[in-house]
Order: sequence, then structure tokens, then C-alpha cells
Amino acid sequence: MLRDQAEYEVEGLVTTGTSAFGRVSMHGVRRELADEQSRAARVPLRWVELPYPCPNARYEAIMGNVARQAVSEGITHVAFGDLFLAEIRAYRERILAGSGLTPVFPLWQADTARLAKEMTASGLRAVLVCVDPKQLPAAYAGRIFDERLLAELPPGVDPCGENGEFHTFCFTGPMFERPIPVRSGGSVERDGFVFSDLVYDAQGHTCG
Repeated sequence: MLRDQAEYEVEGLVTTGTSAFGRVSMHGVRRELADEQSRAARVPLRWVELPYPCPNARYEAIMGNVARQAVSEGITHVAFGDLFLAEIRAYRERILAGSGLTPVFPLWQADTARLAKEMTASGLRAVLVCVDPKQLPAAYAGRIFDERLLAELPPGVDPCGENGEFHTFCFTGPMFERPIPVRSGGSVERDGFVFSDLVYDAQGHTCG
């Protein structure tokens, strides 16, 4: 979406990963897959290492360093995919206040049902890699984010997972120059969440 807006030039992606596991925080996605997304999108990735566990004060200090480095490189804005959780937006705005970076929320208050349908209609496909079993049955972990899944989501579950019901790994879509081949590496329950591990498939197969 930002690439379609003339006032912005996308210079990079940012994600946090736990140093103990080499995986994206919360999502549990292997770092090599995040790197593959970066290459497929033709945008460099800034991988931010976090300790495990990571107290919030430590997190804010680390992200403060990331912000200062970005500003020193001429970056002026940082975009977030938040949809409607006002307290999350307020938190991001607070920690960036005075940093030199302006937060941008291009999807803010978008209709999530419509947005989910627009994404799948565009050809975007993802895998549910983390599920909160308190909000969504554990069996949804590992499923493909597509029209069928949207039609089968239980009542009350946000179709974009904005309330933390699920997190995804996108492996193909119009923002990528090629699909990212992945296969299932099994599922595990940890810290109250169900994770579906994904492995890069050197044979070039992609999820269905």
C-alpha cells in the first residue's frame, strides 16, 4: 500500500527476533524465512535482536537505538499495520515522540472483513503460524489464510487477527516478485500459544 503512495519511498522492513531462538518475536517464524520475504519484496530487512525474556524497559531501550540509527540514515517515517486497537497506536506514538520518526498507520480503521477479502482476492496467501487457543481453536494453526478460512472463522474472531487471535507468515502475494517455498515442520504448544513451524523448502514447493 505504501508503495502506491507517492509521498512515501519504502527503504526497509523492521522486525524483532528473539536472540535465543533466531525467530520472529511472537510469530515464531525462522529468521531465514523473514530474510526470504525481504528478498522477495526487494526491500532490505532490519532484524532487531531482543533478549529472552525481554522486559518492556529493555525493549524500549533497544527500539530507541533502532530509531536513532534510522534517523541518522535519513529515515523520516515508520509505518505500522495496526487496524483499530487505539491503545497500541497510542503506545507506538508515545515511544516515538521526539525520536525524529513520524509514525504512519496506513490501514487505520479499515474494515477488516473487507480488507481480508481484498487481500485474498489479490492473490495474497499466508499460513497461520501462531494461534491463541483461547480465542481460536488450535486446529487453525498451520491453515492457509484464504477465502475458505475466512468463511469458516468462528463468530467474533477478527478476520485479520487484530485482537491477537492469530499471526501469519505471508508466502506469496502481489508485493513479492516470487513465492517463498515453505513446508510444515510440525506444531508445538508453548507459553499458552500454538505455533505451526515453517521450514524453507529447497525443492521449491509452496503451501497449497
